[in-house]
Amino acid sequence: MHGRVEMSFQVSERGPGLKKTCLKDLYQTSPFRVLFPTLPKAELTSAVLVTTSGGLVGGDRLDVSVEIEAGARVQVMGQAAEKVYRSNGPDTHFNVDLSVEADAYLEWLPQETIVFDQARLRRTTMVDVVEGGEFSGAEMLVFGRVAMGETVLSGLIRDIWDVRKDGKRVWADALHLDGDIDAKVSHPAGFDGAKAVATFVHVSPRAGERLEIARTLLGEDREGLRTGATMVNSILVVRWLADDAQKMRGAFADFWAAFRAHTQNLPGTMPRLWHV
Repeated sequence: MHGRVEMSFQVSERGPGLKKTCLKDLYQTSPFRVLFPTLPKAELTSAVLVTTSGGLVGGDRLDVSVEIEAGARVQVMGQAAEKVYRSNGPDTHFNVDLSVEADAYLEWLPQETIVFDQARLRRTTMVDVVEGGEFSGAEMLVFGRVAMGETVLSGLIRDIWDVRKDGKRVWADALHLDGDIDAKVSHPAGFDGAKAVATFVHVSPRAGERLEIARTLLGEDREGLRTGATMVNSILVVRWLADDAQKMRGAFADFWAAFRAHTQNLPGTMPRLWHV
């Protein structure tokens, strides 16, 4: 199975002094479908990615390309958690290519990726932001079907971020877990037994001034939940480690909603689909 989505957004004139972000181009192949919900005027133009297959198996490939043209403001989110099932050998590939032009803003908000025991996932998220553009994006990983007591003992998880400004790489990060994954996740120098992890990335000319905002919104670590925020080459990076997937999801949602309200003057809420 090879699913593909390519979409771009632009600003259109809707009358004297009235501009609106709208879809410019869309190409989609099964199992992808893109929905465009009607939201309150204060919200961003929204696109929702739906994977109709119900999950990914070895050998599947998904490619997503999103281009936000100058001045446009868009949120792209996932309809539900993505499941990566056990593989008998082939890898599952998920490639994301995001481009943000000057004075544009993109929120990339997929829901969790649940990696089953013996799954083999290779995911790459590439982001290129032109000077003056802004980006907020995240990825969340859950190790196994926690509610069923499953532990990811073996398989492959390779999760890569590649962030660029004007085409020049400014931050790259690669998580690589293979072989005895359980031992690596359990190790105190690894994930120290965490069942779920999340990464938030913010690219903006004002990212440096927003570091303290991020740390304030994170607050103190709570039982079973550890967080941290830092700057790397002018990129704001926030991490979560949790012993429970729902605990991480709730903490992440609280942060995301508050951060967008503080930095983008947007409603301090998560999309309605987030709560379904």
